[in-house]
Amino acid sequence: MRTRPFKWSSLRICTAAILLMILPAMGIAQAPVDQPKPAQTSPDKDAKPTQDDKTEKLPRGSDRRRAAKLFLDASKLFEKEQFDEAMHKYQQAAALDPTNRNYALAAELSRSHEVTALIQEAAKDRIRGDAVAERVALERALALDPRNVQVTEHLHELGDDALRGQASPIYEQGADTIGESVPLQPSRGVQSFHLHTDQRQTIQQVFKAYGLQPSLDEGSIRATPVRLDLDDATFDQAMRVLSLLTNTFYVPLDAHRVLVARDTAENRRQFERLDLETIYLPGLAATELTEVGTIAKTVFELQTASVDASAGTITLRAAPSTLDAFNATVRDLIDGHSQVLLEVNLIQLAHTSDRNTGLQPPQTMSLYNVDAEVQSLISQNQALIQQIISSGLAAPGDTLAILGILIGSGQVTSPLFSNGAIELGGNCSLTATGTCKPTVFALTPGSTSLNFALNSSDSRELEHMQLRLSDGQAGTVRSGTKYPIQTSSFSSLSGSVPNIPGLTGAGTSSSLSSLLGSLGGSVPNVPQVEYQELGLTLKATPSVMRNNDVALNIDLKIDALAGSSINGNPILDNRAYSGVVTMKQGEGVVVVSELDRQQTRAISGLPGLSEVPGLNNVTGNDAQKSNSTLVIVMTPHVIRGSQAAGHTAMMRVERTTAAR
Repeated sequence: MRTRPFKWSSLRICTAAILLMILPAMGIAQAPVDQPKPAQTSPDKDAKPTQDDKTEKLPRGSDRRRAAKLFLDASKLFEKEQFDEAMHKYQQAAALDPTNRNYALAAELSRSHEVTALIQEAAKDRIRGDAVAERVALERALALDPRNVQVTEHLHELGDDALRGQASPIYEQGADTIGESVPLQPSRGVQSFHLHTDQRQTIQQVFKAYGLQPSLDEGSIRATPVRLDLDDATFDQAMRVLSLLTNTFYVPLDAHRVLVARDTAENRRQFERLDLETIYLPGLAATELTEVGTIAKTVFELQTASVDASAGTITLRAAPSTLDAFNATVRDLIDGHSQVLLEVNLIQLAHTSDRNTGLQPPQTMSLYNVDAEVQSLISQNQALIQQIISSGLAAPGDTLAILGILIGSGQVTSPLFSNGAIELGGNCSLTATGTCKPTVFALTPGSTSLNFALNSSDSRELEHMQLRLSDGQAGTVRSGTKYPIQTSSFSSLSGSVPNIPGLTGAGTSSSLSSLLGSLGGSVPNVPQVEYQELGLTLKATPSVMRNNDVALNIDLKIDALAGSSINGNPILDNRAYSGVVTMKQGEGVVVVSELDRQQTRAISGLPGLSEVPGLNNVTGNDAQKSNSTLVIVMTPHVIRGSQAAGHTAMMRVERTTAAR
């Protein structure tokens, strides 16, 4: 049998369980005493007892003990940050013992913590780019707390990301359309053809097979023999083969009739219907719009292509098939631009410490002649001495008593009595009468101080920013202030004040006259101020590679005041860094800059002794250190990669024309 050491946590858990079982019983026993008595009303024989009048059924002792055990188990889960399981156990405890409100409150607290943990998990999934996991976490949080505003906002952001990720057409068909082309309605399904006849019969049989009635242009379509072998072809496939085989094109007349003519430039200008379309291209510069117009005229040979740079639109007039091809081309060009979400974290760390320790011995000493100092004090305070003698506090000639009274009353101050003294001398010196008078000196040292002080401060500052940039687009981040610098000043050549009616003319009051006099004697001076950007300026330009790696061009500049000035103008100190780094998306690059580092040290002590190793730690030592570091973490995320243009399957058509 293995024994486990006794832990105080087990004792706390047992104590809590006992209190949870005793306190509800005490509250229930005291409840009838605290309840007010009901008002006296006349009894009603017909009234029936309702559910509210019945006494609430109290939980059994076994249920109460089981609820307390569930509460303790849930508290352990709560400490392990398993909030979901803890919430369910709290709810079970509240169901077993409804009289204890702590169970329900603990369940709500666990619910709140679980929702917060799910929101944080969704934020991490969002950074990793896992939209499915983010949606699952937010749906669980919404199921726990349907009225949580933060969960709703995050779901809105997820929906916005989904909408932005979908490819939207450049020109919405039903938005600003005056009229649509004639919709052709051929029969669905596939048809097979094995024809060996002329062009006229072939065209009629193919169109009739799909339920359409063709009208042939007699002047352009001849009865030239052709052969058509085609199996399981849809209408579009059959029309493509027929167009290549007979060199014709068709124009819809209505839903079931078409006009067929030879495919020539003259026939297309005569029979083909042209659509007028305005394509909105917001966000493009004027030069880019001009390039789009050049593509329309040179590549697609559109004679009617009008570019409006102010509105950001291009108006085209061409066949529907040409317009569809142009829209697809422009869409691929615009969607082909990659986009990068650049996360920038600015972290500034500052540390300052001031340590003053050690013993500072006296730096100066003074030597006094005691007799001369006493005679000087007596001669300087004759008036006070006469008052002391007249009041009977001291007898005449009692020098020690008089000095004691003067020093005790605070009327006399001298370093000899305040700082303490060391008695020196005492040798006899002969006076004029031949008696021996001792000569006494006093040595007073300076002040001695013991220092033991430490002041230290640390500060951390974090700024988080996000930049959404296109491939090759530069983004700038600025963090700092604008400092005003006076560049020049303007003043009038004379101190005269212009003539202002009501002020300098008639009707001037006395107060205005005094104000006018003060203005007239002064020359106004108007300063010209220029604001200089101080702080950090970060410029980043991402370039997306074919393997979705990101090449980041970094330009970093830090401007600050140098602490001195010339002719009243401050001197600016700047540091710059530029470089290019290539990384995978989701990886971060760290740029560290040592902004400031200062260190000073001062020693106070006796010359020579304070420089001896070992003694310099005992004497006064004042050390000051300060440093400031800037850390920049940049993490690029490719949110839209380059889209490769697709192509249709190749089809080989053999066209033979009989000799005429």
